[in-house]
Amino acid sequence: MIFKFLFKRKAFLILSLLFFSIRPVSAIVIDYGKTGKIDYNLKTGTFTVSEGGAQLLLNGFSQVEFQKKLFSSKDYKQIIYTRTAVKDGFGNGFRHTFLLKKGGLPTMLQVFYTYSGKDYFVISITLQGADLSINRIIPLAGNLIDQESSDIPTSLFVPFDNDTFISYNTVPLKANVNNPSAEVGALYHDQSRKGFVFGSLEHSNWKTGVITAMDVDKKISIQAICGYTEESITRDKIQHGYLNGNAISSAKVFFGAFNDWRLGMETYAKLNRISEPPIVFKWNTATPVGWNSWGAMQEKITLEKANQVNDFFADSLKSFRSGGVAFIDLDSYWDNLLEGGLTGDYSKLKAFADHAKSKGLKPGIYWAPFVDWGFAGGGNRKAEGTDYTFGEMWTKVGAGHHDIDGARALDPTHPGTQQRIATVINKFKECGFEMIKIDFLGHAAIESDHFFDPKITTGMQAYKTGMEFLLKQLDGKMLVYAAISPNLASGRYVHVRRIACDAFKSIKDTEYTLNSVSNGWWQTYLYDYIDADHVVFSDQSDGENTARFLSAIVTGTCITGDDFSRQGKWTATAQGLLNNTEILKVLQDGKAFVPVEGNRGKSASQLFVKEVGNVKYLAVFNYGDETKPFSINFSRIGLKTNEVYKAENLIAKTAEDFKNNQTINLAAKDALILKITLKK
Repeated sequence: MIFKFLFKRKAFLILSLLFFSIRPVSAIVIDYGKTGKIDYNLKTGTFTVSEGGAQLLLNGFSQVEFQKKLFSSKDYKQIIYTRTAVKDGFGNGFRHTFLLKKGGLPTMLQVFYTYSGKDYFVISITLQGADLSINRIIPLAGNLIDQESSDIPTSLFVPFDNDTFISYNTVPLKANVNNPSAEVGALYHDQSRKGFVFGSLEHSNWKTGVITAMDVDKKISIQAICGYTEESITRDKIQHGYLNGNAISSAKVFFGAFNDWRLGMETYAKLNRISEPPIVFKWNTATPVGWNSWGAMQEKITLEKANQVNDFFADSLKSFRSGGVAFIDLDSYWDNLLEGGLTGDYSKLKAFADHAKSKGLKPGIYWAPFVDWGFAGGGNRKAEGTDYTFGEMWTKVGAGHHDIDGARALDPTHPGTQQRIATVINKFKECGFEMIKIDFLGHAAIESDHFFDPKITTGMQAYKTGMEFLLKQLDGKMLVYAAISPNLASGRYVHVRRIACDAFKSIKDTEYTLNSVSNGWWQTYLYDYIDADHVVFSDQSDGENTARFLSAIVTGTCITGDDFSRQGKWTATAQGLLNNTEILKVLQDGKAFVPVEGNRGKSASQLFVKEVGNVKYLAVFNYGDETKPFSINFSRIGLKTNEVYKAENLIAKTAEDFKNNQTINLAAKDALILKITLKK
């Protein structure tokens, strides 16, 4: 009897196992990080995201435009899940693939990447089919769940580039507000600092727009759109180019929720550097400091004046060095020193470079390789160093061309553009230049109806082609500095990138620059260095000069810009500020300060902090017209509230005890920097 019972029980178990093994599974749960879960519904093609039981994203899905029709993961009825182990630059983890099929639609692969110990995930989409042509993929869409409903969240706008004096912006997300951002967005609460970060991790094929919106019912939606163009943001006047083939993939998109949104932005930047590692040669020397002629000298460049700047640095700014080095860089109008145009006599430029080196300095030069400044003279002009006319090289956009900043875009894939680059760069190398500032790079990323190279079909592909060719010509001979350029896509091509557009001497210039640092400081982990542009003192007040100098220190490098070929108030100011070796020490690691406050609209944080070992640096800025008291909350800047610290004012060269909620009274249009250490 006992054997009969056991036999029946065994049979029941076998039947049960068979039943459950063939019964269709309706949901897949993917764990990530400490408590994160992605709950994917195989019946609906949607997913939800939660952490620690708290919902983060509802009704997540992916969408594609194909043959002028929109379809999404929700439209597929056959979905198969597989998981494989991965090991890449992000760490050890799993690739979770959902294979979606339906007659009449391309096969869709939704791929999630999760990594051990990482509180974020990455998603990408691949479409498979015969001869596909697609210019819009939305890997991630859904509804964010804001856990702090009592407080209006802040939505971050990140520009595509730093042209036309564009600003970052922090937008209060209220009903009926739609906030588009380039490549990356964030939604956070300034006081708690909790928030979301989401954005693209690849920029070789697609421009990606991130749209955060709140509807009339206060539901928050997000979309990450690969194939996004908008003239006010990306500068494009036509739609995004199409990618063609039997398999077309979106960019990888990052999503994470963080207790401090600033950590989220830094994590995002670091992952971008891993995803698209630098191809520019590795910079192993000190943080760059130096001088650039555009700040004040501009079109007045002569060999005599340029050499007088070299002499001033050698004689009067002996301490303004980093690793014993300073760069002296000739900006636009360096061709005043040419005879015979770009293919002519460079002997005066070589004389400048030789003189700089004789003074222990490193000479730099400037060029905009992807633009035609003389396009008003017609397209039949022969391009220097080539057998082509400029008209043949212009980027084709609709019935016309792409003009912005008074310059016309050149097709980066055109052999004429490339031959001209090779000609000029070889001249620079022959002169012995050790730095190049490259400008107006956004012109190389513009969408075109067709490029010379038929394999190139999108603006970002053209940008990649052009920048890779430029770097081959530079051949590792120069520090590469980008001025106007795409924010995210330039990380692999340059050592230094200017954080904002041109800035000069006023407190408003300082505030404008620090708007970009307040919201884009995280690029310090995407580039070797970010820069505040030329620091001009001129005859401004001492306070404004201090603020302008410290805006560079806060950004992480310092390039000054006065006309040091002649005497003026600026020369004494420069000697006092630029020779301050205690402040220059702050630049040694080359990293930017972190903003203390985030929701300042198009203005800037007034407090910035940086930790180096057991030292905390605090920079305070007053952009206003009246003296302002700043009560310093230690918990907001990462200090212990019950401790007494020593604070050294590195400008005034004074020191005093520093306690929680201590008030600092700062004069109008002024700034200071404190070196804070624990009092012994």
